[in-house]
Amino acid sequence: MSTSSDYRTLAEYYIRGLTEGFVTAAEVIAWADEVIVAAPKTEDWMLDISTSNADDRMGVLHHLHAVQGVVDETALAALLAAKK
Repeated sequence: MSTSSDYRTLAEYYIRGLTEGFVTAAEVIAWADEVIVAAPKTEDWMLDISTSNADDRMGVLHHLHAVQGVVDETALAALLAAKK
């Protein structure tokens, strides 16, 4: 996934994961690190998440809300279903 909508969909997945307890802040930070390496342009939210402290779940959650784009509800549902 590499478009802003894809990033937004994954951000929503991680938001739900952090709030429901099936994702850790460290996993979100690792995702942001991968995004920075692969993205054609680094955005502020990527750096904010990447440099977050893994112990600051609420801070990571806050930064995820800054990801722009439109959530692909079908893709999100598939990601969430895979976690069950």
